[in-house]
Amino acid sequence: MALKSTIFKVVLQIADMERDYYAEHSLTIARHPSETDKRMMLRLLAFCIDANEKLAFSKGISTDDEPDLWQHELHGEISHWIELGLPDERRIRKACSRARRVTIYTYNQRSFDVWWHQIENKLTRFDNLSIFNISDSELDSLGKLARRTMQLQCTIQDGDIWIGDGERSVHVVLHDLFA
Repeated sequence: MALKSTIFKVVLQIADMERDYYAEHSLTIARHPSETDKRMMLRLLAFCIDANEKLAFSKGISTDDEPDLWQHELHGEISHWIELGLPDERRIRKACSRARRVTIYTYNQRSFDVWWHQIENKLTRFDNLSIFNISDSELDSLGKLARRTMQLQCTIQDGDIWIGDGERSVHVVLHDLFA
């Protein structure tokens, strides 16, 4: 018998001073049985960074044809494809051909170093691609915020991201690798 996804309910208040975006989102996140709390919270962080009324979680980890998050325009075009992890060149090429903008959030420093060394020179032809890295310690701290029901606040200003639940907060600085 297949394991079912775990459902998380999130009320997320975002104050992004860099984009003048201030909103509250009520989100339902399905965490696949093979997904960790840390990775799920990275999906939530990616939502915070690019939040708008059209950005949505996809079927994600359980579907090869979809990213972790995406934004569709009214006519069906994918305007933003957001991927987590260390995708291979074929998947990056597919994303860049299907979407106007592609963002990858990488993590897991040991695996990242090998991946980056192999792929860095192959990315120069993609002008719609941005890649950011989050440190293992920041990702560990994010994972500790995970609860089945969460009320989170996220503040983004001057390249710094703060996300917290009222009792604890995590400071995240994304490392811009490719833009």
